[in-house]
Amino acid sequence: MTPACKLLKQHRISYTIHEYKHEANSTNSYGLEAVEKLNLRPDEVFKTLLVSDGRAYYVAVLPVSHQLNLKKMAAAVACKKLSLADLKDAERITGFLVGGISPIAQKKRLKTIIDASAEQLDKVYVSAGRRGVDIGLAPHDLSQLLGAPFVDVLDE
Repeated sequence: MTPACKLLKQHRISYTIHEYKHEANSTNSYGLEAVEKLNLRPDEVFKTLLVSDGRAYYVAVLPVSHQLNLKKMAAAVACKKLSLADLKDAERITGFLVGGISPIAQKKRLKTIIDASAEQLDKVYVSAGRRGVDIGLAPHDLSQLLGAPFVDVLDE
């Protein structure tokens, strides 16, 4: 059981576990690999990205099939400019390996934004904190647990 699963259980939030064999040499991104192996739609599998303004870090949760619009994300967290965090920094700060970064149960709780597209779904799938393991849960439960608002942060 991953820390994300433990936290969800502790808060009595209903979730499902979905495991697949992660292929180290897959040509797909981690998120698209989950879509393919779990037979899910790309709009319901969400990736977790870490961004920074050079002083603080923030978390963006968005569909794996889309790109993050850094200007929209910056506006959502009231920053002038953001950039994607270095992969080593992302691992150090979240406590998870890239490809398995969960928005849930990170080492330090960071301000998190969930893309508005999640609000229309019954269930979203996010990493459980390990490559090859995703959690399915209601987007409003995820939002409430993380104190994360739904904001449009996608590139058009």
